[in-house]
Amino acid sequence: MIPSAPRQAGGALSRLLATLLLLSPLPASAAELHVASSGGFAAAYKALAPEFEKRTGHRLISAWGPSMGDTPEAIPNRLHRDEDIDVVIMVGDSLEGLVREGEVMDDGHHVLALSKIGMAVKEGAPQPDISSIAALKQTLLKAKSIAYSDSASGVFLSTVLFPRLGIADAMQGKARMIPAEPVGRVVARGEAEIGFQQISELLPVPGIDLVGALPDAAQKVTPFSVGIVAASKEKQAADELVAFLSSADAAPLISQSGLEPAPTARHSGS
Repeated sequence: MIPSAPRQAGGALSRLLATLLLLSPLPASAAELHVASSGGFAAAYKALAPEFEKRTGHRLISAWGPSMGDTPEAIPNRLHRDEDIDVVIMVGDSLEGLVREGEVMDDGHHVLALSKIGMAVKEGAPQPDISSIAALKQTLLKAKSIAYSDSASGVFLSTVLFPRLGIADAMQGKARMIPAEPVGRVVARGEAEIGFQQISELLPVPGIDLVGALPDAAQKVTPFSVGIVAASKEKQAADELVAFLSSADAAPLISQSGLEPAPTARHSGS
């Protein structure tokens, strides 16, 4: 039996509507959020981002860079050249500086997690003792080559810890700052005997073994904070992301990445 014209037209219309739905943009309530995150929170962010997108319909467009420094990728430098960024996730002290500059909203930032510095060696290599200040000092003196980051952990090592241990001169020539690359990769390639960075940045790198965190007396605990950029045109969606990252739902994945969820973050945004 030959289908009637109305039925043929109806089928064509249905197919057209289905095609339009597939091609249609995000709903009016959904937004594209540009997020710039430093490496210390990157693993947690990558684990949490899909769930946020699923819950809200918003799309996250992500960029990476250190919280400080002279590289073009550094988050402050991105903001200073007016990159399209709605939310930043970075070392707390650096974010506070951006708040003072007016780049980040004063009432739109929160501490998300606390981070410790760790030491790594090439996979399978002997693991030196860093269980005490004395042991760490001997490990540093015996090491033939040392790598550390160009962000918060590396600045602490080179300007505070090495002088405090009385080994700043001995580190000259064998300890070097690594710009724009995870320290773990340098260690994995055998270009440094030992490497120091935030534990959350060392854990995802293949080819290395995490020896552990620095002893408490040599440790610097770094807060990672999230903030809404003052120039953002998607402040409502940005606030939803801040609330989600600060919520109790986010805490388990933050912990799995090697960070400690900030006590205040566990209860905010709910």
